Amino acid sequence: MRVIEAVARHGTLTRAGAALGMTQPAVSYQLRRAEDHLGVALFLRSQAGCRPTPAGEVLLRALLPALAQIDVALAEVVALSRQPALRILTDFGFAGLWLMPRLARFRSQHPEIEVQITAAQENRAARPGEVAIRFARAGDLDASAWLLLPERVLPVAAPAYLAAQGPLDTPAALASATLLHLDAPPEARWFTWTGWFAEHAVARSRRSGELGLNTYDFVVQAVLAGQGVALGWLPLIAPHLDSGALVPVGPELRRQDTGYWVESPGPQTPGHKALAHWLRDEVASAG
Repeated sequence: MRVIEAVARHGTLTRAGAALGMTQPAVSYQLRRAEDHLGVALFLRSQAGCRPTPAGEVLLRALLPALAQIDVALAEVVALSRQPALRILTDFGFAGLWLMPRLARFRSQHPEIEVQITAAQENRAARPGEVAIRFARAGDLDASAWLLLPERVLPVAAPAYLAAQGPLDTPAALASATLLHLDAPPEARWFTWTGWFAEHAVARSRRSGELGLNTYDFVVQAVLAGQGVALGWLPLIAPHLDSGALVPVGPELRRQDTGYWVESPGPQTPGHKALAHWLRDEVASAG
């Protein structure tokens, strides 16, 4: 039936064969077998090509819509056999600095899972079927959420900036430095510079002319460029510390009830379970 449809659509045996991945003699043989079986010619053959006979037109009127319906049904069957896409919601900083450098390992382990990542500055809660990896406090989340990375933050700077500005070995000394700020609402869930200094009993408000940025990726780029001192979240900036591109310039602070949490409401598909297992393995392997 596919041969008959292809000959009618393309008009020659050669072009029909090319569309079907068959040789011209093979198309001719299959068409002749169909005509022999029906006892009637389906096409008039000439040097100009192939034209349906009246019998061929009758057959094609029924055949073409039937094949189209079969193609639709086959596509639906294939779609049913595929797992739904694994949709991950997170923020730009986590996506760019932690998730994307590691994601190739997950995809190589699970090539059958289609992954979609949606990044935004502020992430909403996950809907059933989605996975959200977002920075939050324990009290803001559903009981099924689990902590992937507790908040760990320390001041960091580029070696060139530190060499030019002199030692910044105490929180009081650090208060004199040019600070890079991640713009945040007053009720920010993460450590701000005001909060970090308050933990060390130092009063330090934001000064005129200091740079404020609305995504953590921009903060990291600015501190790498030597434009000031930034709060560095671990392990997001760990590669820059390991390479020496950034150095710590103050003590680390930790909060166990705040950090990156994983939410995955609703039924857990094999993709959800595989992702949760992989995330835990990645954190464990990083120490």
